[in-house]
Amino acid sequence: MSRPASWHRTALDRIPGGRDGRRMLVVSIVDKTGTGLWAGCTALYFTYVSGLGLGQVGLLMTVSGGIGIAGAPLAGFFADRFPLVRVIAATQLLRGATLLALLTTDHFLLLTLYSALGALPDRAGSVLVKLYAARQAGPERVRYQAIQRTTVNIGWSIGGLGAAAALATGSTQAYTWLLAGNVLSYLAIAVLTLRCAEPPAPSRVAATAADAPRGRPAGPWRDRTFLGYTATDAALFLDDTILQVAVPLWIVHATAAPAGLAPLLLVLNTVLVVLFQVPLARFGATTPAARRLLVPLSALFVAGTLALAASATGGRTLAVTALVVAVVALTFAEIIHATSSWELSVALAPADAQGAYLGVHGLAQSTQRFAGPLLVTGVMTAGPLAWPLLGLALAGAGAAQHRLLRDRVAPRTKTSLSVAEVTVSEH
Repeated sequence: MSRPASWHRTALDRIPGGRDGRRMLVVSIVDKTGTGLWAGCTALYFTYVSGLGLGQVGLLMTVSGGIGIAGAPLAGFFADRFPLVRVIAATQLLRGATLLALLTTDHFLLLTLYSALGALPDRAGSVLVKLYAARQAGPERVRYQAIQRTTVNIGWSIGGLGAAAALATGSTQAYTWLLAGNVLSYLAIAVLTLRCAEPPAPSRVAATAADAPRGRPAGPWRDRTFLGYTATDAALFLDDTILQVAVPLWIVHATAAPAGLAPLLLVLNTVLVVLFQVPLARFGATTPAARRLLVPLSALFVAGTLALAASATGGRTLAVTALVVAVVALTFAEIIHATSSWELSVALAPADAQGAYLGVHGLAQSTQRFAGPLLVTGVMTAGPLAWPLLGLALAGAGAAQHRLLRDRVAPRTKTSLSVAEVTVSEH
């Protein structure tokens, strides 16, 4: 009996960040389990419970998505000025309060207001988790983020299954219970977060001394290289919208594949992320290595979009085969980009302004979530040949980012910026 227990402790010890790092992973899985309960039925709640029309639901989600873009830089602003653990806990409580407020009204304007307010802390979450990983896991932040992303996918799967079971009852009351379940998850993770110790904060004195010779800009908004990096990263985040939005619609409207293939491909995506995110993280554990990943990333985008185009040119067998190839290629693009983006975004941020820099970088993913669906649906209406053109454009974004970071990364190739940049105080 002692052998399995010993193995279990050893496995836990391999997780970066110590006990508090492991607690934050529990926070992530509870968070995404609750979100998985609610995310898939949000539009249906506004339709069947609140009684909104299709146009109203679309406008509500567009407005809240647009306002939510500001959540990332706001998170960075507060994280640089207040204890990080308390900021994370406050964010979760705000998410729960705004979601609970939806139960108090069926008025369109109020529902839009509450949804928009809720989108701010929702978009802030990923920035705060990344910042926590950078401070708590230190040189092993890429591996920690990979493990965290694996737990996120597990949580999404659990929550999605729970939502499917609840909605199978056919009762509109199920939507209310799913919303309440998500609220409870926010309360639980706020309590769990407050049990975590505050991670070591960067030393302003040490960071300033280290960065002064390079004459870095006063902040991310004046750092042209970082702004260019963020802009190209927004394009590279498009794999998410292609997989989640474009592939299901493409199956139904442009291929001979059965509609039932769509959820199976999403399951394939989740399984591949769970299996390969952590093992592949070692290829981006240093900043130069993370930059080099942009080369295979560009190739995967081209391969995936070519396969999407091919899926519309033949019968069912060709369509299914090409779609599987496309999803596999784009999933590995997702995995590689996540690894590269984690390391580069933190490494490019001065230690005393990590929150501000990561907040600005968070605009990349928020903007893609807002504008991505419109872009990919436009590509779909242009026909199969538009997919390879999009793939080449994404490859161009990867190449531009690779070149943009050459001078910022090359002088420090002897060691990982995970060690060099993250300087922490002793108290």
